[in-house]
Amino acid sequence: MVGFALLSGLSFGSTSKTVVTSLCFFRFWLGFGIGGDYPLSAVIMSEYANQKTRGSFIAAVFAMQGVGILVAGGVAMFVSKLFLSAFPAPDYETNPVLSTQPEGDFVWRIVLMFGAVPAALTYYWRMKMPETARYTALVEGDHKKAAEDMAKVLDKNIIVEESNTKIDIGPLASSSYGLFSSEFLERHGLHLLGTTSTWFLLDIAFYSLQLTQKDIYPASGLVFKASKMNAIQEVFQLSRAMFVVALLATVPGYWATVFLIDKIGRYRIQLVGFLVMCVCMWFLGHNYRDYRGEASKCKKGSEYDYCGGNLIMFAILFGLTLFFANFGPNSTTFIVPAELFPARLRSTCHGISAAAGKSGAILGSFVVQSYINNAHDKTIAIKKAIMALSFVNLLGFFFTFLVPETQGRSLEEISGEDKEIQGNIADEEINDAKEGTINISVDKSPRTSMV
Repeated sequence: MVGFALLSGLSFGSTSKTVVTSLCFFRFWLGFGIGGDYPLSAVIMSEYANQKTRGSFIAAVFAMQGVGILVAGGVAMFVSKLFLSAFPAPDYETNPVLSTQPEGDFVWRIVLMFGAVPAALTYYWRMKMPETARYTALVEGDHKKAAEDMAKVLDKNIIVEESNTKIDIGPLASSSYGLFSSEFLERHGLHLLGTTSTWFLLDIAFYSLQLTQKDIYPASGLVFKASKMNAIQEVFQLSRAMFVVALLATVPGYWATVFLIDKIGRYRIQLVGFLVMCVCMWFLGHNYRDYRGEASKCKKGSEYDYCGGNLIMFAILFGLTLFFANFGPNSTTFIVPAELFPARLRSTCHGISAAAGKSGAILGSFVVQSYINNAHDKTIAIKKAIMALSFVNLLGFFFTFLVPETQGRSLEEISGEDKEIQGNIADEEINDAKEGTINISVDKSPRTSMV
C-alpha cells in the first residue's frame, strides 16, 4: 500500500491517456493491498475482542474509514488552497485556457501520495503483531504458543497448566473439511450466500450513489457551476463538499454503529439500514428535479447550476441515505463475516464476501454511469437510476434474512466450534478408556490462568 500510494502520485506518460493508464495500474495494485488488509483487520479484532463488546470493537475499526475520509478531504482542501494562493487563475468562463493552470497537476499527485503516510505509520506494529490466539489454539492446536501470544498482546503473564494425562484436542474437526465442501455448504452455505449477496447489493447502491455525487453536489448547491471556477478551485470546492457531507452524515453513521451495535444487534441495524436507504433513495429519485431546481430559474451570472429547488429536503434525504448506509449495512456487512465462520475459514470467507461487494461496486458503477452518460436527458436518467438503486436496497433487505444474529455469543458458539471441541474431548476420553490408559472422570482439559 505504501509503495503503490507513492507510485500513484508519480503516474507518468507523454499524454493524458497514458497518465491515466499508469494511474489505473498503480491504483489497482493499491487496491490489491487494501483487499488483503480488509479481512485481516476485521478478523484480528473479532478474535481478540470479548463477546459483549466485540461488535463495537470491529465497528470502531471500520469507523476509522470515516476518519480517513475527513483527513483526505482536509488534505485536499489544504493543498488546493495553498496552490490557489500561490497560483491564482481566472475561472473557466473568463478564460478556458488559463483556468486550467499547469500547477494543478501537482495537487492531485500530492494528495494521492499522502495516502502512503497512514499505511507507513501502521507498518511496524502490523509486523510485530502475533497470530491471533484463537487461530493458534483452535486450528494449529498449539495452546502454549497461543498463551504466549496473548501474554504479549495483553502485557500479562499467562500460564497454561496441563494435567499429567493431557488430552490433545489438537486442530479442530473444522480443519477436516474444506471451503465449499459438502460439509461446509451444509453448515455455512446459506450464511456465505447471505454475507456475499448483501454486501454485493449494498455496494451496487452505495458506490453508484457515491459516483453520482459529481451531479448531486451541484444540484444540492454545495459547489459552484464548473464554468465559474478554475481547475484548482474545483478541487477545493469538491473536497469541501465531501468533507461537509462526511462530517454531518457519513461519520455520525459509523459511530452510531459503534455505540449501538452491541445493544440492538447486527441483524436489526442491517434491516433498518437497508429499509431507510430504500425509502430515502426512492423519494430522492422520484422528486429529484423538484428538489434540485431548474437552471432556467437562476439569475444571469449566478454561480450555481440550478435554482428554485427544495435544497433542505434534498440535503435531508441525501444525508439520511448516507447516515443509514453506515449505521446499517455498510458497517454490518464488514462485521458479520468476521464472526460467522469457523476460525480456519474466517478470513477467507470475509475476503470472499468483500470481493463480492466490490464486484457489485464495479458492476453498479459501470452500469449506472454508462446509463447516465449516454442518456438523452441526464436529469431523467439520474432520477431513474436513483429509483432503481432503491429497489437494490430492498433486495438487500430481504437477503438479510439469510444472515443470523451474532450478538452476545462467542465465536465458537456462532460457528459451532464449541460442539467440535466437546466432541473431540469426548472421543479421546472414550478411546483412552477403552484402552484402559486413563480414568475418564479426571479433567484433562488444559487450564489457563492469568497473573
